[in-house]
Amino acid sequence: MDVRTILDKIGVENLNAMQEEAMDAVLHSDQDLVVLSPTGSGKTLAYLLPIVQRLDPQTSKVQAVILVPGRELALQSATVLKDMRTGIRSLSLYGGRPTMDEHRMLKEVMPQVVFATPGRLNDHLNKGNFDVDQVKWLVIDEFDKCLAMGFQDEMSEVVSQLPSVKRRILLSATDAEEIPQFVSLGRTRRINYLDETEQVSSRVIIYKVKSPDKDKLETVSKLLRSVGEESSVVFLNYRESVERTADYLRHQGFTISMFHGGLDQKLREDALYRFSNGSANVLVCTDLASRGLDIPDIENIIHYHLPETEDGYVHRVGRTARWDKTGKTFFILGPGENVPGYVKGDQDLYELPQQLPPPALPKMTTLYIGKGKKDKISKGDIVGFLCKKGGLQPDEIGRIDVKERYSYVAIARQRLSIVLKLSRGEKIKGVKTIVEAVK
Repeated sequence: MDVRTILDKIGVENLNAMQEEAMDAVLHSDQDLVVLSPTGSGKTLAYLLPIVQRLDPQTSKVQAVILVPGRELALQSATVLKDMRTGIRSLSLYGGRPTMDEHRMLKEVMPQVVFATPGRLNDHLNKGNFDVDQVKWLVIDEFDKCLAMGFQDEMSEVVSQLPSVKRRILLSATDAEEIPQFVSLGRTRRINYLDETEQVSSRVIIYKVKSPDKDKLETVSKLLRSVGEESSVVFLNYRESVERTADYLRHQGFTISMFHGGLDQKLREDALYRFSNGSANVLVCTDLASRGLDIPDIENIIHYHLPETEDGYVHRVGRTARWDKTGKTFFILGPGENVPGYVKGDQDLYELPQQLPPPALPKMTTLYIGKGKKDKISKGDIVGFLCKKGGLQPDEIGRIDVKERYSYVAIARQRLSIVLKLSRGEKIKGVKTIVEAVK
């Protein structure tokens, strides 16, 4: 499948310079590759686009292993590959669910690409859950974070169990001081698009917001009301603070998603899903959400707690102004607090208006439909059902995700009640189904 066809399928008009150079390096050399490029510049596509052209779709064995630091990046990267619709099968492997279930999925899906966290991948390799003799490609995405999170031993073990690897690709938004010996890079090409003079994108405006109290809850509420229905991420440094702030904002009337490492897998995935499909316009989170989450059109990054490091700041702000978009970042400063000295660029004082509207509701809401892939339901079937039975227009339907036994679909919020009324008891592909709102 040619590159132009794939780009048309995912809605990308042209590759940027980094992606062009990375693709050329993968396709027209036998060198290993280190790609350094800012957050939001499209590194996932930069390695997937050429690799899929080098895989054998007729071979039902794993041919490429993509190591990632967390499950969210594994899932998102797999989604990018799925959206490319090349026919290459993939599977995400990560902790938080039984290894036995993933072993069964490996047998059913027979993936040619696996996206995996280091510890979980070692679990499968140690048990011989898939053959490694055809694994020729090893990609380590966000390798700096993998190292920072202490995955050195696990990554070393992975590398030692993949003896057939011929090509290695390492990607990061920040430059690691040195690449560990265990990665065993051969002749290496280094592609560096990091601008040492530009800390964050010039398309991001930096604001200071004064909080009269050390407790910033009232100030963050006023700030969110002032930006209206725009998509905003509120960063805090502690899980307990995330939960306290999320509870406060909910009681104020905001529609929020909450995300931190203490939540179980399904709650984390549901939170990100509602935020990414527009059913929640505020994400309250720890720095776990500062890397690997490719959610388009985030307009505001709010630092409730100051970032603990410069790298932390860079990765937080990297969630906005992705590709060619613009964005804003706000430092909420309590008494005695100042913007950290490492923050470069002009900083404007943001004056909160005296008169503020109530919390804005998001444009979309999420429907649960009780049929999925096992029922031979497709996205097209869901669109047809919602238009014919639910009275919707196509432009009132957003993101659709068809799971094995059920489906999620984003629809215009103001149309929810009429859709639920009209679709009650109706059939999709001749079978009655449950249709309900996801709270």
